Amino acid sequence: MQPTWRGETAAGTVYTSAAMAEPLLVVRSRRVVTDIVAPAAIHVRAGRIERVAAWDDVPAGARLDDAGELAVLPGIVDTHVHLNEPGRTEWEGFATATRAAAIGGVTTLVDMPLNSIPPTTTCEALSAKRAAAAGQCAVDVGFWGGVVPGNAGELAGLVADGVRGFKCFLVDSGVEEFGWVGEAELAPAMAILAGLGAPLLVHAEVAGPIDAAAAGLAGADPRRYATYLASRPPAAEEQAIALVTRLCRATGARTHIVHHSAASALDQLRAARADGLPLTAETCPHYLHFTAEAIPDGATPFKCAPPIRDAANREALWRALAEGVLDLVASDHSPCSPGLKAIEAGDFVAAWGGVAGLQLALSVVWTEACARGHSLVDVARWMSAGPARLAGLGAKGAIAAGRDADLVVFDDAATATVTAASIHHRHRVTPYAGETLRGQVAATYLRGQRIAEAGRALAGDLGTLL
Repeated sequence: MQPTWRGETAAGTVYTSAAMAEPLLVVRSRRVVTDIVAPAAIHVRAGRIERVAAWDDVPAGARLDDAGELAVLPGIVDTHVHLNEPGRTEWEGFATATRAAAIGGVTTLVDMPLNSIPPTTTCEALSAKRAAAAGQCAVDVGFWGGVVPGNAGELAGLVADGVRGFKCFLVDSGVEEFGWVGEAELAPAMAILAGLGAPLLVHAEVAGPIDAAAAGLAGADPRRYATYLASRPPAAEEQAIALVTRLCRATGARTHIVHHSAASALDQLRAARADGLPLTAETCPHYLHFTAEAIPDGATPFKCAPPIRDAANREALWRALAEGVLDLVASDHSPCSPGLKAIEAGDFVAAWGGVAGLQLALSVVWTEACARGHSLVDVARWMSAGPARLAGLGAKGAIAAGRDADLVVFDDAATATVTAASIHHRHRVTPYAGETLRGQVAATYLRGQRIAEAGRALAGDLGTLL
């Protein structure tokens, strides 16, 4: 059950959000999450945080939203979301995804360049993407561009038009519109991006080990999760990261590994960090929550690439996150229409690979982080500050003077079981169905405006295209 809380003026008069339009908003809590968790009053004016003051600093006439003992975190920044619009809006779209994001405490997301038609690999395609998004976004939305064979001449223009950086694949992406690149295309693209100061995000698997595994799996039961897991061996990630590290060293390009899964490749990331290379990495909630041993055969909503690996691998990812070898957590929300998940057949080979979890990411990560002794300060670093830094979003990611007043009121002690009715993505197919998660979002603010409360969106068009 969602907690309740009240808003009132400093004089004690209960208000409704529609009736009040005071110039100063104060959001306060006994537990505001900055670099510590402490009582504070967040002063908000014109959408920005004016200052973070003492808990009892509430000027006369200010509108007061008092969260009591509920935690107040910076809005979650999710830099790995597949919105798929235009072209595959039946999979997911701006309206449904951003409302789900708001309900889950995500105030900013960055859209991946593939699965939409056209993919965001040209300036013209970026313009089409922005036109499709206009007026539909409940949260702020930025865009990644794509590096594909033959589009090197588009990269500078895409940066000038506002993309936050670029995504590439080193293996088949699964959609024909977004080709994968080898070293011959990647090296010159990284040199261009180094000059532009734009990060490159890499799907770090290469084809060789995957092709070799496929040859050895001929005739294996496609319903068994073990069959799918064996088809994407850790060597695919290990070899990809070795290639990317070498090119990062040669070009100096800011390079980021998305959805890191294989614990066996973590030592390469440690070594790159020790060498001072501009190489970072993320992992995802599903890798931090699920384990291969617990995935039932035929349960295709769990299929993603790279795959969810075993329990020992999960714990190694948690240690790397705590150590700072993994810099951040992003959802990799990659839904599709239910038919593409081959649910009735339970065929992992035929099913589309991707986990739907944007709305649930904060609760999933907090469930596991809390169990391992981590704090809300850690969660804010992994899910707000780190992603904002990756995407160059200087106004996001922290509760501090001058930042956007993007806030999440969070009941970190509450638990709830995920049901189909509670999901607000376009489709309700998710491996989290039936999971009991710790932490519930009581309210979400975007630039000082409450956009979601108690599991429902309050506004659907207040987001800005960044």
